[in-house]
Amino acid sequence: MNRATATLVCTVLSTLLSMAGAMADTPETADPETVIRKLVQANVEKDMATMSRLMAHDGDLTSYSVGGRKYVGWPAFEQEMREEFAAVQKFEIPIRELTVWHKGNIAWFTMELDYTRYTKEGAELKRMILPLRETGVLEQRNGQWVMLSFHESFRSAQMNGPLAQSSASSSQQLRVSNPGISIMPDVSGDWDILEVEDDKRYKATLDKNGNGPYTQHQGRFVTTKIEHRLWQGTWHQPGNDREGGFEVLLSEDGNEAKGIWWYTRVDTRKNIPPKEHGGTYHWKKITPSPVSTQ
Repeated sequence: MNRATATLVCTVLSTLLSMAGAMADTPETADPETVIRKLVQANVEKDMATMSRLMAHDGDLTSYSVGGRKYVGWPAFEQEMREEFAAVQKFEIPIRELTVWHKGNIAWFTMELDYTRYTKEGAELKRMILPLRETGVLEQRNGQWVMLSFHESFRSAQMNGPLAQSSASSSQQLRVSNPGISIMPDVSGDWDILEVEDDKRYKATLDKNGNGPYTQHQGRFVTTKIEHRLWQGTWHQPGNDREGGFEVLLSEDGNEAKGIWWYTRVDTRKNIPPKEHGGTYHWKKITPSPVSTQ
C-alpha cells in the first residue's frame, strides 16, 4: 500500500467513525423529548451513567421531588438515586402523558407517569405505585439537550383511584385559618385507614391539627403541614418500634385522603430513605368535622 492509498484509507475510516459517532449521538441530541424519555428509561434500567450524561451538573441548579425532598446540584440527586437503585429490585415507569415545548436553546415540559417500585420483603416482591406529575426545563449545550431542573408532585386525580368529588356542603366543612390567604380542612375526628397493599385496616382519632392516636401498635400521627389539600406528617409505633412519614392528598370535601407512607426507622435502623419501603394509604372520615360558627 503506497502513501496515497494509506492516506485515503485513513481518511475514509476517519469519516466513517465520525459518521458513526454522529449517528450514535443523534437519538440523544435530536430533540428534548427524546432526552426526557431516555432519562425515564435510564431510571428503569438503573443506568446512572446515562442519567449523568443527560443532566446538567451546575452546582446551583435546584430540583424538587415528593416527600419534601430538595436537590441542589448533581451530587445530592446522584446520591439519592444510587440509594434508590440499591433499595429497589426493579422499576416500571410508564409515561402516561408528555408534552414538550422549546424555543431556541431552551425547552420545557409537562409529564404524567406511574413511578412503580418493586422492593423485596422476605421472599416476595412488594409493588408501590407513585402516580406523579412532573415539570422541568432543558437546555441545549454544544448540540446536546440536558435536563436543568425538575419538579415532581402527586397527580390529584390518580392517587390510587379518583378522589371524592366536591359536594354542595363542602364549603361548610372548611375552616378558614386566615381569611383571604389560606383555607384548610378541619381533619379532626375519626378516620378509617386502609393500607392498600396489605389490606390492613385501623382507626385514627385526630384533633383539629391532625394529631392523635391510631389503633395499630399504639401508633400516633403527627401532622407537620396541610396546604392546598396536601397533608404531610409523621407516624410513630412504639408497639413494634417503628416510625416514618406520610403524604396524602385530601379530597375537596375533606372526607377522604389518598397517598403514600414510608419508614424512616425500623428498630435500630435509622435514616432509611423516604421512598425505600412503604405503601399506599386510603383514608376515609368516619365522623364529620364540626361546622365552624366563625
